[in-house]
Amino acid sequence: MTIKAVVFDIGNVLIEWQPERFFDREVGGQRRHEMFANVDLHGMNDRVDMGENFTDVVMATADANPDWAMEIRMWHDRWIDLASPAIDRSVRLMAALQAKGVPVFSLTNFGIQTYDIAAERYPFLRAFDRDFISGHMGVIKPDAQIFEMLEAATGLAGEELIFTDDRADNIAAAAVRGWRTHQFTNPEGWADRLVAEGLLTEEESQ
Repeated sequence: MTIKAVVFDIGNVLIEWQPERFFDREVGGQRRHEMFANVDLHGMNDRVDMGENFTDVVMATADANPDWAMEIRMWHDRWIDLASPAIDRSVRLMAALQAKGVPVFSLTNFGIQTYDIAAERYPFLRAFDRDFISGHMGVIKPDAQIFEMLEAATGLAGEELIFTDDRADNIAAAAVRGWRTHQFTNPEGWADRLVAEGLLTEEESQ
């Protein structure tokens, strides 16, 4: 069956998302390890990705954890530094696909407010043919519902879609639905897969 659309995750596919690296740099590895062991920061971020207000969630978490309040507020005030830099070759691959008339969709765990912040820094986030942003959808990957919602909205399913994501659980959830999948580890591997699928030439994939 012919691939009719390419679906991109964003974090660690188009933009690096490494909060631990940011805090290692800012507060040191030991302090960071202790903070992540004592505060469920990824759970906090999941709430934002589910559609709760970014500022409200982060500030409430800071207030509830006074020993770590300064660092937690950095998650809010310097959020764009956690979500950086762009992965340039992936961005070029997205543009190359669209230049050939291949629709490109996002399917991303991202908050409503944080997506707007990111799009100011990274204008390519406004260039998808269709956006599927968890904060607006009220569900996050790897819940089967988010994949069902994309299928229902686009009329595409199974092998008509190829999806890349850095997380194995998200890839597995898509594969269960019959999607073609590629677990992203670097843009070179993703470029090779797009060439192998006949979506881009070697030259176009650079």
